[in-house]
Amino acid sequence: MLSCRLKEGDDGPDPGRVSSCQSIDVSRYGKQPNGEQRYRCHNRECPRTIFLLHYHDKGRLPAVKQQIVDMTLNGSGVRDIVRVLGVSSATVIDVLKKKEPDLVQVNESLLQSLDMAQVKVIVRKVKDAEIDEMWSFVGKKRQQRWLWHAIDHHTGKVLAYVFGRRKDTVFLQLKDLLSPFGITRFYTD
Repeated sequence: MLSCRLKEGDDGPDPGRVSSCQSIDVSRYGKQPNGEQRYRCHNRECPRTIFLLHYHDKGRLPAVKQQIVDMTLNGSGVRDIVRVLGVSSATVIDVLKKKEPDLVQVNESLLQSLDMAQVKVIVRKVKDAEIDEMWSFVGKKRQQRWLWHAIDHHTGKVLAYVFGRRKDTVFLQLKDLLSPFGITRFYTD
């Protein structure tokens, strides 16, 4: 693979850097407002004809953009990505908006090629659940409403929930909803 080098006679700071297309036909192309040297790739099919050797804004680097997509697909939120990669939230959102048309939630080609007789469904009995409650109010703080919910301890999926006051009777309603699961252990905070 050819690396992008400067034309004969151009003495750039690091002639071994690469453009998007890996072309060797590259020359200087002015400077950024911050003084950083720009370079131009003369290959007409190159998707990024003007590039820098050293980016001050890490969010412009193709490797960082790919990390943003990878972290999102692995379940990281925007704030997590901002903190870990040191880029702005606007950069993260912009990268994700540009990548959105290319992303699919399901591997469609795999689903179409599967024989349904080969697909296995795993049914697992829930043995323990985490129960928690959170509250808000309607109109006044004296009119509190509580959401009681039970979550499968191993998968994190919501099993059942009840809205009501913070009373034992509401908890017993939730416990009745959980009875078909055969749960033997409850965890609370």
